[in-house]
Amino acid sequence: MIRVVVVDDEPMVCAHLRVILGAADDLEVVGEAQDGAEAVEAVVRHGPDVVLMDLRMPGVDGLVAIERIGALPAPPVVVALTTFDADGYVLRALRAGAAGFLLKSTPPEDLVGLVRVAAAGHTVLSPAAAARLVAATAAGRGRDEARARLRGLSDRDRDVLACLGRGLSNAEVARELHLSEATVKSYVSRMLVKIDCRNRTQAGLLAHEAGLVTGS
Repeated sequence: MIRVVVVDDEPMVCAHLRVILGAADDLEVVGEAQDGAEAVEAVVRHGPDVVLMDLRMPGVDGLVAIERIGALPAPPVVVALTTFDADGYVLRALRAGAAGFLLKSTPPEDLVGLVRVAAAGHTVLSPAAAARLVAATAAGRGRDEARARLRGLSDRDRDVLACLGRGLSNAEVARELHLSEATVKSYVSRMLVKIDCRNRTQAGLLAHEAGLVTGS
């Protein structure tokens, strides 16, 4: 069972998400919150696997909540919820530790599947949104700074990181680089520590910033 906390300052949005997610046999909404401070409390209280986090809320907003949740022991996966497509605010959320983001207008049948994907540790990001975020990263941070963070990586580490920048799963990376999934998982785990990234999404953004992905 995948345990979910939903966070939004609109009670109707929380109710809507509860109905959609609750209809799935393997998903359970274990808590709700209306601002970032309540979100952190809900995570501590319920120990969810996934948090769906609204970004723009009065009081403590989603960005601060994502950072606070990320500092907790064994934090859950946090997915940003937004009514807009992709802008600097969402980019800040990803850099703060969100594993991806979903539009609130995501069809119910897609939302359930994407929550499962997030719970499995994969990036939740639409291709169109990814393209806009890549453009934002190129405009926002210096390439030299990004490349400096990769100095401790081996050539194989860089190959794996470039694949993360393309949004590939461990299985897809394994096929492309002719490695076992277990080996890829090990590379990813060690590499995240080396480059000081919380998750695959942050690593993928760094790959673009450093120019490891073709076209970035």
